[in-house]
Amino acid sequence: MLISVCVSTYQRPEGLKRLLDGLNQLTFSKCETPNLEVIVVDNDSTGSASALCSVKEKNFNGVLKYSIEPTRGISNSRNKALACINKDTNFVAFIDDDEVPASSWLDELLFVQQKLDADVVTGPVFPHFTETDVPNWVLKGKFFEPTHFPTGHPLKVAFTNNVLIRFEILRQIHIMFDERFALSGGEDSHFFMRLSRAGYKIVWADTALVYEWIPQNRTKMKWILRRGYRCWSTQSLCERELYPSIMVLSIRACKGIGLISQGFCLLLPSLVLGQHAIVKALLHICRGTGTLAGLAGVRYQEYKVISGIQNDRKPSTSFRSGC
Repeated sequence: MLISVCVSTYQRPEGLKRLLDGLNQLTFSKCETPNLEVIVVDNDSTGSASALCSVKEKNFNGVLKYSIEPTRGISNSRNKALACINKDTNFVAFIDDDEVPASSWLDELLFVQQKLDADVVTGPVFPHFTETDVPNWVLKGKFFEPTHFPTGHPLKVAFTNNVLIRFEILRQIHIMFDERFALSGGEDSHFFMRLSRAGYKIVWADTALVYEWIPQNRTKMKWILRRGYRCWSTQSLCERELYPSIMVLSIRACKGIGLISQGFCLLLPSLVLGQHAIVKALLHICRGTGTLAGLAGVRYQEYKVISGIQNDRKPSTSFRSGC
């Protein structure tokens, strides 16, 4: 059995190193040890991750491929990764370059897939704060704690920060990650919601653990509120397109209005309860506003092209795969 693990990266050398080290230490006890290939797609046209991948390739337990996608955008890099995988692969996994999997991560995903004959299996992502002095209100508010479901719980969406996909179903899909979401994020929500709508089985694996490195700049109120707005806006954009019935959109609109109303109701008591409660109230308002904005077709581009970055530079020719 062959599993292809896809990684998109952009100027995160330390994170990518941690991830590759973690992937190199995967263990298997519940399932037969598979053959492994890891595809790293560098979304930096200068090929800044090339040297690191070249070093890691020498002692890697499996095949390590490296390629460059010069066109900025997360959809573009994910699609490039899918284009680079071995066509004889059985499963495709996705994980982010600021994450590290538990050693049993892939074993748990495979075990649940085999047990339930699922098309897609996804699991939790736990926070790992890079700074020791994390603000108390962040911890008390649990803003980075993952959602939990019982293993096997059916879902209508998954995300590329921790997921396993049966490769057979990818052969049947014309459009993979929609490039309209390249700079806004949410391409994974749209992709997996399409799979769910097509009848494919998505389930949860609560023991397939991944840890996300949370830098200090993400433990700020502005970042948390902005991410809340974007994520709920993206969800609405996807539902607006994939489930365009008046009933579905009306329910979504009511959710948005309800969140805003709830947020304003919580603001006054939050002044007594503390900063975590204030941020939670504001987060309700941001999520509700994002919900309504998405329904109106507003697309918030979180990953805009950085000023001064040139996308038309020639890729590095060192350590290139045949993909």
